[in-house]
Amino acid sequence: MLSASKIKVINSLKIKKYRDENALFFAEGTKTVTDIFPYFACKWLIATDEWIGEHRSLQAEEIITITPEMLKKISGLKTPSSVLAVFKKPDYQIDFQEISHSLSIVLDEVQDPGNLGTIVRIADWFGIENIICCENTADIFNPKTIQATMGAVARVRVHYTLLADFFEKLPSSTPVFGTYMEGENIYQEKLPNKGIIVMGNEGKGISENLGKYISHRLHIPNFPAERKTSESLNVAIAAAIVCSEFRRR
Repeated sequence: MLSASKIKVINSLKIKKYRDENALFFAEGTKTVTDIFPYFACKWLIATDEWIGEHRSLQAEEIITITPEMLKKISGLKTPSSVLAVFKKPDYQIDFQEISHSLSIVLDEVQDPGNLGTIVRIADWFGIENIICCENTADIFNPKTIQATMGAVARVRVHYTLLADFFEKLPSSTPVFGTYMEGENIYQEKLPNKGIIVMGNEGKGISENLGKYISHRLHIPNFPAERKTSESLNVAIAAAIVCSEFRRR
């Protein structure tokens, strides 16, 4: 039985303030829930009798059966699934040694939850395990972001910190690449297998105060060069192109 108090908590988790206060988030849908289940502690597994019967191996602090009609009342989806799970938020620590010897992404005020979720999914595809975000970047535990990651949030650690502090603590030998409208043609540059890729805000790009930390400015050229084209690429699409180029080399 799903109590009124639990419903209140679940509905509150749609707001960042309460996700932070309770140190909880929720995920919906069979693929997303089953993908992230091994990685996060599950407080409440809420699903239909049929779904629970098909997934008996999954364990939680409390398993609650629910009718499809009741699921519709707590779901954040237009078409509710048969399962909603409430998980405990992880407490990640930034490992500068690990980051300096691998490829990581920094996000500077990426605002759209869908863009953030897609970038996490891209990072997962290209074997990038750490994304460092400024505090004004969209919340990874927003239900829309969780949904957009398609389970990739389980394998990619998303950190929030002051980016200036992060770059000050980063070993000085770590190359930092930023995407700009004016920079070196990414297709002609020699790209390493480790370093930091900085992606900026959807409208403003990379903040001016972070410019001093960028050691290599990269540009994704349009084709053909003389053709009139869109003003810019969506940040998630740009991230996919950049990550692909780094891994291709």
